[in-house]
Amino acid sequence: MRVGVLTGGGDCPGLNAVIRSVVRKGVQEYALDFVGLRDGWLGALQGNVVPLDISSVRGILPRGGTILGSSRTNPFKHENGPQRVQDTLAAHDVDALVVIGGEDTLGVAAKLSRQGINLVGVPKTIDNDVSDTDYTFGFDTAVGIATEAIDRLHTTAESHMRTLVVEVMGRHSGWIALHAGIAGGANAILIPEQPFDLDQVCAWVQSRFRINYAPIVVVAEGAVPREGQRMLKNQTLDEFGHVRLSGIGEWLAHEISERTGTDARTTVLGHIQRGGTPSAFDRWLATRFGLHAVDAVKDGDFGKMVALRGTQIVRVPLAEATKTTKKVDPSLYDEFEVFFG
Repeated sequence: MRVGVLTGGGDCPGLNAVIRSVVRKGVQEYALDFVGLRDGWLGALQGNVVPLDISSVRGILPRGGTILGSSRTNPFKHENGPQRVQDTLAAHDVDALVVIGGEDTLGVAAKLSRQGINLVGVPKTIDNDVSDTDYTFGFDTAVGIATEAIDRLHTTAESHMRTLVVEVMGRHSGWIALHAGIAGGANAILIPEQPFDLDQVCAWVQSRFRINYAPIVVVAEGAVPREGQRMLKNQTLDEFGHVRLSGIGEWLAHEISERTGTDARTTVLGHIQRGGTPSAFDRWLATRFGLHAVDAVKDGDFGKMVALRGTQIVRVPLAEATKTTKKVDPSLYDEFEVFFG
């Protein structure tokens, strides 16, 4: 049996750990043959397929990114896209796919599964917004990077007695902002699930200055003020119809400065959150996901996604896992309001 592996969407620490564990267990225990599809669904469209064996995955566990490359390609936006994917699999004698990706990549996988392609999904996203799994790998690394940045920014903010606005990733979900903001001792955390009151944010900032303390405001890229729309640097869309978010941090710092008469600066962490070596937890989770994904392939249990529930890895229907985006529960956000201001 020949199995294809692809990684789609934004790169993410831990992708290589999944590839490694899928190939190692698949070859050693099940005598499966593996190939990699380059650059996600783009490789499936273009027939860009490379061999994968144990020697090719040796030493990749601590490496960030993905040895297979990635893209935000949507086959359903290309002429005869789904048929071209099937043609590539047939041409290379691929019997099943392990698809490693977030909501968009797995959404494509769910559609292709309904069209008869044998595949198993593995959830990855630093945003932690894939439903039906407690955590996705990449998230822990991103939170650690953001927390370290906030820790460092505290000292420079205090030295100059200015507000520092830290913009982190999070299009629809504020998991990174909430976790890193709390871990880093932020004085305000703004997330997409809770439209914010700009006057309240300014009041929190001023309350900190009154006790001679420099405020740190953490804002997810998808956060919005109550009275307006997202602040965007441009309106371009990717193939999944997503606006390329950026600009809320810069806008917020300007508004804070104007309204409070104090200095405010912005730090946008951007792709720093995605890069570098994965944390120990992300290596552990990604490895387990890979092991269980290849088990599902061997069992012929297709159309499923592996997921973390408590400490157990389970299989859930891809169609269910991709129906909604996992968002921060308002009650969880409310737990931390005592630290704001």
